[in-house]
Amino acid sequence: MIDELSKLGIVNHVIVPVYSQQGHIVSPKEYVNCTACFKKIDRLFFHYKQKKIIRYITQNYNVSEFDCIHAYTLFTDGNVARVLSEQYGIPYIVAVRNTDVNTFFKYLLYLRNTGRKILNNASQILFLSEAYHRQVLDRYIFPGNKERVCKKCEIIPNGIDDYWLQHLFYNKNREETRKRLNKKVLKVLYVGGINKNKNIELTIRAICHLKEIGWNISFSIIGNVQDRHLLSKICKNSFVRYEAAKKKEELIHDYRQSDIFIMPSHTETFGLVYAEAMSQGVPVIYTRHQGFDGQFQEGMVGYAVSDRNVAELETAILRCVEQYEEMSKNAVKCAKRFSWQMICEQYNTLYRNI
Repeated sequence: MIDELSKLGIVNHVIVPVYSQQGHIVSPKEYVNCTACFKKIDRLFFHYKQKKIIRYITQNYNVSEFDCIHAYTLFTDGNVARVLSEQYGIPYIVAVRNTDVNTFFKYLLYLRNTGRKILNNASQILFLSEAYHRQVLDRYIFPGNKERVCKKCEIIPNGIDDYWLQHLFYNKNREETRKRLNKKVLKVLYVGGINKNKNIELTIRAICHLKEIGWNISFSIIGNVQDRHLLSKICKNSFVRYEAAKKKEELIHDYRQSDIFIMPSHTETFGLVYAEAMSQGVPVIYTRHQGFDGQFQEGMVGYAVSDRNVAELETAILRCVEQYEEMSKNAVKCAKRFSWQMICEQYNTLYRNI
């Protein structure tokens, strides 16, 4: 995203406050400063941690030189942006993500008013999906303030690596796939971390039920193991094939050889793997009311399901099979929506308008 914005003349200085220089996923670059400016225990004391982050920024940056602040999360980043905005008179944009909705707003009741204050003072509010947009407005914004907040909201998804859009799989052999599906032979894929949140066990239960009515289903699981006990339990099923995480140049072949991608996560900010699968002509099944839900009309590229309902997931799989050819073609076409170039043009417009 930052690389694309730089092509549009946007100069970014990215500050990533962490409690340790080790273990975080953001790589330091010339314009990316990963700084350990608070301690791990400070995470238990929201406002104390905030003071440390703000102090670091004001001591190490000339904040008044910036035109706009982009807070990548609502609470942790957004409150920093709000305070700096008040001190320096600089407008800010704030994004609302999975942890903001499913942890901060949901469980940390004492911070709800802080969240509302951040939203009220922001110049623009960004959501990755319509699902989170609806949840925040319906559950956490007071009725008298909904219209004001809603006017500032934009739905802008995440982008995917250009590699996937440069290798869109238009030539998927859907005729051969149809012949195989007619024989009740199906290839299911999951790509991502092996942990409880990804809800892989629900997919396995649905597959087991479908096998009982005559389906021959193989399930490929690819990703880093975060829960070895869960992996051991999953791999007891003979139809499961597990492989460690792969580079995209290898992973693309797994997408292309699969029929349906399934990830019914309990919570999900967005889910880049859905978009990657789509780029290779693979219909997707995702979680209702989570990050990917609402990106497209139901049935266009796949279906949303409950993260608790096995029968609903089974039905979604069978509906994808019934509409496979059209859904597969739609998936490739719709994947273009996740181009960082197009997304950053939207950001550029928002920044300059503000």
